[in-house]
Amino acid sequence: MAIIHNALSGALAAQVALSASSQNIANLQTKGYTRQAALLAAVGPEANPRSSGNGVQVTALLRFSDGYKSQAMWRAASDLGAYSQTQPYLSQLENVMGDETASLSAGIDQFFGALNAVAGDPGSTPLRQQVLTSAGLMSERFNGLNNVFNAQLQSVRNQRGAIVDSANAQIAAIAKLNQQISEAQAGGLSASAMIDARDQAIDDLAGKMALEVSDNADGTRDVSLKTGQSLVLGSMHGTLKAAPTATSPQEFSLSFAGTSYVLDAGKLGGQLGGLTKFETEKLVPLQQDIADIAAQIASKINSQLTLGFKPDGSAGAPLLVYTPGSNADMLKLNSGLMADDLAFSADGTPGDTGNLQKLLAIKSQPITVGTVGNVLLSDADAQIVGKLGVDSALNKAALKTSQTVRTQSVDDWQSTSGVNQDEEAVNLVEYQNMYQANMKVIAVANQLFDATLAMMG
Repeated sequence: MAIIHNALSGALAAQVALSASSQNIANLQTKGYTRQAALLAAVGPEANPRSSGNGVQVTALLRFSDGYKSQAMWRAASDLGAYSQTQPYLSQLENVMGDETASLSAGIDQFFGALNAVAGDPGSTPLRQQVLTSAGLMSERFNGLNNVFNAQLQSVRNQRGAIVDSANAQIAAIAKLNQQISEAQAGGLSASAMIDARDQAIDDLAGKMALEVSDNADGTRDVSLKTGQSLVLGSMHGTLKAAPTATSPQEFSLSFAGTSYVLDAGKLGGQLGGLTKFETEKLVPLQQDIADIAAQIASKINSQLTLGFKPDGSAGAPLLVYTPGSNADMLKLNSGLMADDLAFSADGTPGDTGNLQKLLAIKSQPITVGTVGNVLLSDADAQIVGKLGVDSALNKAALKTSQTVRTQSVDDWQSTSGVNQDEEAVNLVEYQNMYQANMKVIAVANQLFDATLAMMG
C-alpha cells in the first residue's frame, strides 16, 4: 500500500534527522566541529493523476559552513600569532632594562659617582679601588644584558625551528585529508568529519603563518603563503625548512615539487613572521645599541686615561676592554690594572685632578646610538628603555586588538557552524514527533488492511 510506503519513508527520514541531531549534541564541546542536518525532499508522484506522491527522502546531510567566516577566522589567527609570540620577549626586556637596580643607567651613574668621590682625595687607595670595583660592576651590567639578548636570540631561533616542524606536520595532514575527502565524495560517502579535521589543521597552520585558501570543485582546498608560494595543491604538499647558512643564522626555504624557494620569514605573518620581525627590527638593533654605548664609553674613558698620569708620574693605561660582536663579555676591566694605575693627574703633579675632571665630563658628552641617534651618554640608556617601552605598549595594543578580532571571528563562525544546544533540543522533539506520526500512519494503514480482509472474508 502507498500509505505504508510513504509513512515508512517518513519514519526512515526522521531517523536520519534524529541521528544528525544526536551527532551534533554529542560534539557540543568538540573544537572545530561543524553542525549537520538532514536535507529532506518530497518524492514526486508516479504517472498517475490520483497519486499524491511517494513519500520523502534524505537528499543530503548539510554542513552549516560559511567560507567567508572561516577565512576571516584564519586571518585573525595569523595576526594573533604574530603579536602573541613577540610580547613575552618585549616584556622580559622591558622588565630587565627598566629595573633601576640592574639598569645600565644605574651602573653608569655608580661609576661616575665613584670618580666624583675620589676627586676629594685622589691619593686614597680605597677610593681608587672603588672606581675599579664600580667599573667592573658597570661592565657586568653590559655583559648581563648582552647575555639576555643572546638567550632571546637563541630562544627565538629554536622556537621558529619548532614552529616549522609543527607546520610541516600540519601541511602534510591537510594534503592527506584533501585526498581522503576527494575519494570519499567521489564514492558518495560523507566527508564531514574529515573536512572538519582539515579546517582545524588549516586554522592551526594559520596561527603560524598567514595563508591564502581556495576551494576546488572536487572538495579539496589549496593552501598557499600570502607571499604566493604554494604549500598544498590537492594531495601534493611542500616542506618548509629552517637552517643556518654562511650568511644567515637561520634561513627559511620551501621545497615543492622538486623546486626550492628561499623565503623572507619576516613577510610570512603569523608566529614565524612575528618572531622574525622581532629579531630583525627590535632585538638585534637593541643589542647593537647597547654595544654602541659600551664601545663609546670604553673608547672615551680609555682615551682620556691614556692622556693622564699615574701617581708615580708614568703615563696612564686603558681601564676597559671592549670586544665587538655578540660575545658574552663585551666589556671588561683591563687585566692586571691596579688602583695606582688610574691616571687622574693631568700634569703628573701629585694631588692634581685635572684628568679626573675630564673623565667626569665624559658623562655629559654626546655619543651616537643606532636607533636613537646622537644623545648624551647619561641619557642614552633612558632613551633606549623609553623606546623599548613604546614598542612594547604598541605591541600590547595590537595584541589586544587582534585578540578581540579573533574572538569575534570565532563567535561569528560559531553562530553559523557551531552547535546550539537549545536548537538541537527543539529538533529532537520535532523529529521524534515526525517519527511517531509516521509510525501511527503505518498502524492506521494496518488497521485498514485488516478491516478490508475481514470484509472480504
